Amino acid sequence: MKFFKGLILLTKSEILKELILAPETLVVPDAYDPISAKIIEAAGFQAVQCSGYSYSISRGYPNELDVSLNENLNFTKSIVDAVTLPVMADGEDGYGDGEEFCNNFKRFLQTGIAGINLEDQNLWDKASGQVIVDEAVMVEKLADAIRIKLELNLPDLIINARTDALKAFDDRSEGLKAAISRANRYLELGADLVFVTNVVTYEEAKLLAKEINGPLSITLGMSYNIDQISINQCRDLGIARVSLPSYLIMASIQAMLDSLSSIKNSGEFTEVLSRKAIFSDFNLLAGWLRKRAN
Repeated sequence: MKFFKGLILLTKSEILKELILAPETLVVPDAYDPISAKIIEAAGFQAVQCSGYSYSISRGYPNELDVSLNENLNFTKSIVDAVTLPVMADGEDGYGDGEEFCNNFKRFLQTGIAGINLEDQNLWDKASGQVIVDEAVMVEKLADAIRIKLELNLPDLIINARTDALKAFDDRSEGLKAAISRANRYLELGADLVFVTNVVTYEEAKLLAKEINGPLSITLGMSYNIDQISINQCRDLGIARVSLPSYLIMASIQAMLDSLSSIKNSGEFTEVLSRKAIFSDFNLLAGWLRKRAN
């Protein structure tokens, strides 16, 4: 799908690239189903990130790894179809290596995404004790992904190379060095954006922003940093993108618990009526469904 900018037609990937390269920090909440994606759009955000972790919560799974490739693809496609915004997939590690990775990457592209996260976390071989795979493994995957997107004439597709290096070292300073080194290597290969997970403090974010030679993304709103770093601080640091990977589903769960607890304890709808929520939300939902039907 293309969108007009003046007299120029832009793809969703081109729009996403402009947002990432713009001076302003792009804040991207993570969706876990079509309705959450629509809420992100209705709230005025400019892009949607899919979250494998949130998928697993929404399915009641004990672990993100319980979300199969096919389930991930189906979730992603339903989110892409629900909104007009650019959507970034959570490609995990590509669910394989070599030819299997290439085939899976192509399947993600078929969902209509504008970008995709690919990570160097060791997801499947836990017995090895490695938190992250060897850098050469990630380098090969990124090279394949970049080659494929060019072969399919998708030059503006955003590849967000994620490194979990900060979790791989007991010594925090060593983890930061490894994260910076890997991030810069991934950018040199042609990644459009690098994503450093598990950033805890403002000082860590500041160092990463200074030492990484390209667009940087970090995660906020997590239990380990929600009271440590603000979105406004990331804006001041010039960080390209901030994702909120579980914020929306956690807020939804708490809202449902609060509402149901009030009804159970009081036998009244006082809590819901005080927010004037139920009917305004229903009308909003009905409007979305009508638009989709048309």
